[in-house]
Amino acid sequence: MNTTNIHVNGQAHRVDVPADTPLLWVLRDELGMTGTKFGCGMALCGACVVHMDGEPVRACVTPLSAAADRSVTTIEAMAQDSVGQVVQQAWQAHNVAQCGYCQAGQIMSAIGLLRTTPSPTDQQIDDAMTGNICRCGTYPRIRAAIRQAAAALAQRRPA
Repeated sequence: MNTTNIHVNGQAHRVDVPADTPLLWVLRDELGMTGTKFGCGMALCGACVVHMDGEPVRACVTPLSAAADRSVTTIEAMAQDSVGQVVQQAWQAHNVAQCGYCQAGQIMSAIGLLRTTPSPTDQQIDDAMTGNICRCGTYPRIRAAIRQAAAALAQRRPA
């Protein structure tokens, strides 16, 4: 076993698991944070997106060793995050979630986009969300929700 220090949602944690354990399983099985979902295990579907030092990453292929002493943020923290709140409100306004399984990863990817590109074009939205698969096909609602969140965030920024 290997003891690793990680910071998740502002809290320090020590975990005793092999360093090559995927971050996804540390979050879910060791820390009980089940909002991040397992989808494919190969970084192809986006259900496992979390932020590491503010950047979206696929937790299913990110080894615990890569997260050591870094800041990890999961969907569980988004209710207290100003951008996360706006994105979640837009998701609700557009009834994005259908089965809901992919939504944590979709939301985390959208937040990552809006943090780096506050007023994204449709092409930038499509590019940022590529690789986040929604089996229910809610892509038009996802794009509309991201546009709404971007507009709402723009109103909050000082002129």
